[in-house]
Amino acid sequence: MEEADKYSKEMEVAVRVVHMVSVMCQKVQASLVADRSDQVKSKDDDSPVTVADWSVQATVGWTLSEFFGKNVSIVAEEDVETLSKPESAGLLAAVVKTVNECLAEGPQFGLYPPDKTLGSLEILEAINRCNSTGGRTGRHWVLDPVDGTLGFVRGDQYAVALALIDDGKPVIGVLGCPNYPMKKEWLNYHQNSSQTLSTRSTLSPKREQGCVLYARRRSGQAWMQPLIHGNEKLQWPNSAQQVIVSSIDDPSLATFCEPVEKANTNHTFSTGVAHDVGLRNQPLRVHSMVKYAAIARGDAEVFMKFSRAGYKEKIWDHAAGVVIVEEAGGVVTDAGGRPLDFSRGVYLEGLDRGIIACSGATLHDKIVGAVYASWDSSNL
Repeated sequence: MEEADKYSKEMEVAVRVVHMVSVMCQKVQASLVADRSDQVKSKDDDSPVTVADWSVQATVGWTLSEFFGKNVSIVAEEDVETLSKPESAGLLAAVVKTVNECLAEGPQFGLYPPDKTLGSLEILEAINRCNSTGGRTGRHWVLDPVDGTLGFVRGDQYAVALALIDDGKPVIGVLGCPNYPMKKEWLNYHQNSSQTLSTRSTLSPKREQGCVLYARRRSGQAWMQPLIHGNEKLQWPNSAQQVIVSSIDDPSLATFCEPVEKANTNHTFSTGVAHDVGLRNQPLRVHSMVKYAAIARGDAEVFMKFSRAGYKEKIWDHAAGVVIVEEAGGVVTDAGGRPLDFSRGVYLEGLDRGIIACSGATLHDKIVGAVYASWDSSNL
């Protein structure tokens, strides 16, 4: 079987469901920014989690189960512990309402809704169904329902990330970027010691706000389509346009992305590597896997992340983005130049120092070399 045919159904379902939940996230974020008092809880690691996190996971979990069977393997970030507590009854009710409203819009996205309204137990079951730990064999869907939750609650950039891993290799990647406009000129940058990528929703036409990027492994192509709004219908794949990485290979002209959060990222070391390799532009700090989207679209050329000691990268934070960047013509490895290993459970085990994504091999090789030259003096 040709690889294109092998994953055609999985690709279509993944694009449609990510598109659907991305539109839902736009609505939830709008209400959250206005009043987030009863829509944000704190997880064990003190990061905020919202109605959107659980609603996306429930919606995607339910949809994948309907198409691929109740035994479908889904690795995802959220669990039902907080949502199941008596004091979270109001939050659970909001999730149930949001999921049912989202699923009711299914026909607009080429998906069918449930026969009847889903109740609390069914919603909790759909969320809890996403409890696989992945592995070296078989197919495993990998979901980050709202990647970049801090960006989400601040009205900034975030992503819905869904990937399919087959025998340890990511083969499909889909990124829903609800605040990332189709055109680079609609972007806004907050100036400080670095630049922070934001959205200019008050100036950009609604049709330009938000996009979905997707790719299939070994296709040599990555695609982007605008989010639909109102009573439009998703035309897939007719509405998509191909995205290609930037051709810039001169470090002095390249745009360099890194995470906003300092808790698990060593900005000091990244800055040193950037200086050593000749990256002269201010770093562009971006919430979420939108960094991978920026590389794939040619809006930036370099993404580096060097985690602090003790932090372990999770597969759902990278799988979808890696497929899209690589098929758009880019290169993604660990800081030692080795492919990322998605076959060893929920963590990127064996990761060498950090992650480097580039628009091409020339920049990538220079950065890997700079990492080796700088490592002995680092404080990671």
